[in-house]
Amino acid sequence: MSLFSKHKLVVLTSVYWLMLFYILAALFWWFIALNHQNKTMADLRLQDVQKNDPQFAQKQNKIIAERNRKTTQYIGEGTIFLALILVGAVFVYRATRRQIKLSQQQQNFMMAVTHELKTPIAVTRLNLETLLKRKLETDKQERLISHTIQETDRLNVLCNNILLASQLDAGSYRIVKQEINLSELIHGCAGDFKTRFPQRKIDTVVQENIYIESEELLLQMLVNNLIDNALKYSPKESVIMVSLNESDNKIKLQVSNEGSSLTDDEKKKVFEKFYRTGNENTRKTKGTGLGLYLCRKIMEDHNGKIVVADNQPSGTIFTATFHSS
Repeated sequence: MSLFSKHKLVVLTSVYWLMLFYILAALFWWFIALNHQNKTMADLRLQDVQKNDPQFAQKQNKIIAERNRKTTQYIGEGTIFLALILVGAVFVYRATRRQIKLSQQQQNFMMAVTHELKTPIAVTRLNLETLLKRKLETDKQERLISHTIQETDRLNVLCNNILLASQLDAGSYRIVKQEINLSELIHGCAGDFKTRFPQRKIDTVVQENIYIESEELLLQMLVNNLIDNALKYSPKESVIMVSLNESDNKIKLQVSNEGSSLTDDEKKKVFEKFYRTGNENTRKTKGTGLGLYLCRKIMEDHNGKIVVADNQPSGTIFTATFHSS
């Protein structure tokens, strides 16, 4: 969070607590003033009662009972007002904190998207200008064209993630399910990553002929985002393991890496929208904080679940579990 945002948050928090303290102080003052007035009025009424009056004791008890009743009434009303104020204060405080956090996440998202868009656009333009201005050998031309296609694919994935996230949040995305060979789809996704990143080692252990009722685009996004996340957060010389198996009427897709492990707090937040560890200004890994969020939403739409656990000796294992038909 920037220095300005922290200063703004401190000011808002200070004003909030000052106003809350003032309201509570006014409430207690109101109770003390009314109770004092009630006691004073009761004392004056007691003084007006003649001691030689045959009904003196009865009138005295009646005045005292009415005074106690009003005191109880003030305590009850004050307690209700206090409870309502505290509940409202907690609600407003949490809502404000959540809104500030969301605003900061959106700012980080915009910074990340700007970076993610500028890089492939710049690379694509440079490659096309090189092809236009220079007469290169065939193999060099093919490498430049292949690299340009990879960058456009990266742009396409980014746009699809943003669009799908918006549609899923709005509830406007309608899944058109059909029988998909998940085994073949995973082989295809892993093969694409091996082509794009020939220097990285991606191993697959896939049980063949596992079918699932779903939409191919969503499953591709799920698998691609999990593999892409594993590549981002693991050393270049490490192994990415992708596995798929079916047992006990459950289909389990696992993608593991040998990077840094996540803390317990990060494991709770990693599937939140826009969440990324570190600061956008200093973070080296690419991304927008939408990939794992989309994975969670996709699994929810399939009545499944996705969890993250520690890998041994280091790294993480993401497990997506479907219910097989």
